[in-house]
Amino acid sequence: MAKIELGLGKATVNVSVPEEQIIEIIEGRPYNAITDVKAAAEQALRNPIGTPALTEVVKPGEKVSIIASDITRAWLKHDQFLTYILDELNAAGVPDADITLVVALGAHRYHTHEENIQVYGQQVVDRIKIVQSHAPVDEEFVELGTTTRGVPVKIHQAVVNADKVILTGGIVYHLMAGFGGGRKGIIPGVASYPTIQGNHSFCLHEEAGKGVNPLCGSGSIEHNPMHADMLEMAEMVKPDFLFNVVLDAEGKFARFVAGHWLKAWEDGCRTVAEIFGVPIAQKADLVIASAGGFPKDINLYQGAKTIDNAVMACKDDGVVILLLECADIAEPPDFSDWFNYVDLQEREQALRQGFTVPGFVALKLGIMAKKIPHIVVTLPQNKEFVTRAGMIPVTTLEEAVALAEQKLGRSDYKVIVMPHAANTVPIVTA
Repeated sequence: MAKIELGLGKATVNVSVPEEQIIEIIEGRPYNAITDVKAAAEQALRNPIGTPALTEVVKPGEKVSIIASDITRAWLKHDQFLTYILDELNAAGVPDADITLVVALGAHRYHTHEENIQVYGQQVVDRIKIVQSHAPVDEEFVELGTTTRGVPVKIHQAVVNADKVILTGGIVYHLMAGFGGGRKGIIPGVASYPTIQGNHSFCLHEEAGKGVNPLCGSGSIEHNPMHADMLEMAEMVKPDFLFNVVLDAEGKFARFVAGHWLKAWEDGCRTVAEIFGVPIAQKADLVIASAGGFPKDINLYQGAKTIDNAVMACKDDGVVILLLECADIAEPPDFSDWFNYVDLQEREQALRQGFTVPGFVALKLGIMAKKIPHIVVTLPQNKEFVTRAGMIPVTTLEEAVALAEQKLGRSDYKVIVMPHAANTVPIVTA
């Protein structure tokens, strides 16, 4: 028997599986974390991909806008690298007074002053001007044109009016855009609300009633219409430089990529795939997946990444067991309220009338749970919510395995175990 430890909230549980039944225990590849952040950042800024060094891209007298992710991406640790970008700009003759940080809120709420300090660091807040791009404030956005897919493009004036634009952010797998980072700093980051809505609507199936677009998923960019539309929007802005981070499985800096807004980002995507994309020879009858514990399983919204990745490793007639404690099961409300639409057709119809990312996640979770039974090991008080979400709540892993065996109807099933499923993306090679 193989005994595997899995995170559940702030604790761990063990599962024992006969070794002959295990196809794979999916873990991310080890990657040497950056030990000297300053040296690594300067190396990336001075030896970029596809552009000259940052000091050669900007000129004295130019106004520079740096686009930075908001507090929902605090795990990027902007406070640890933004100062080095400012120092390089200073070295090129661009003083702090000519630099603006644009908070890429998208449609998220405004930051407080204290949150700016928390996310970007006291030194950055003290040194440069900070403006916030809030999508619903339409008068702050400038029209640049329309994409070939018919989406009007309006970008925040602090970006459009800058002489030079620098993108920052982080590259991860993204369940809609394929990968995060790069052009996402532009859209949804500093785009108007109608622009965001128009772009994100490509994640829904072209035909109403058919749910989500199968081309929009983790790691999918080649034929992803949302991604293609985003590229067009970014090309209209023509960012002059990019600095993106890639993290390892422990959340430490694995790599900094800098340079051309597309070429450097694509190179970073390859690193993400190298660390977190795990080839598997076949899908399993049973997938046992943990988010990795707290805080990745603090609520069902955070757990969506785990569920999406687990389903990617499971056969269509299989079962997934999900270890998601979900201490704050109903948070955030703009996600949990979507489960008031128990009927998936109604949920999809409401989403088409007013697209939101939490609504899309709720729809996709509902569709996946309808196709493949989702057995969720969670807290007893979450029973009603998990049931309403179309999943099967249990309180112990033993109960979950017994129920999965009952649904599979046989004992010779094959298993994939995913101890850190929030981060690892299974890629079928056969």
